Amino acid sequence: MALPLAVLVARWGAMAWGLSPRAAGLTAEPVAETINQLGLWALRALWLTLAVTPLRAVTGWNWLAAWRRPLGLWCFAYATLHLMVYVGLDMLGDLGLLWADVVKHRFILLGMAGWVMLLPLALTSPRAVARWLGGRRWRVLHRLAYVAGLAVAVHFLLRVKGFQIEPWIYAGLLALLLGLRRWPARAIMHWTRPRA
Repeated sequence: MALPLAVLVARWGAMAWGLSPRAAGLTAEPVAETINQLGLWALRALWLTLAVTPLRAVTGWNWLAAWRRPLGLWCFAYATLHLMVYVGLDMLGDLGLLWADVVKHRFILLGMAGWVMLLPLALTSPRAVARWLGGRRWRVLHRLAYVAGLAVAVHFLLRVKGFQIEPWIYAGLLALLLGLRRWPARAIMHWTRPRA
């Protein structure tokens, strides 16, 4: 998960050394491209995090559980960088301009809501905090990931201009993950078991 971030940093480094944004691989609008890439990787990491439980149920691969926490933290890291680049470089830290943009574009409000929902999940990810909260309360809190996923999916759908297939693919994947979450693991295993 660190590779896309390393690529972005290298491209900005190349631009700092004198390459044009296009030649560095950041298009004619490097800030917008960076915001888009960081947001896309945050979304991908969140979807992968949400896919861990259904994949374990279908495959029986319990080792996948160890990936849920690091994937969730990568999701939060990319989402935080996405927000920081938007506020710091696109809005130049101007809170008045930021507020005007939030009022004008609903998708920005949804994106920020998604980040706010991911914040307590990141803060409660350490094992010591999970133990302090207790397993049941921790699990209930971490269901926010699905609500954040819905906010992020709609954020992406409203963000693009005109009809584009990519955000609909991600929305469809989220619907599939939510559907699999509702089915008991036994039903999934029965459905995927090869027939004699």
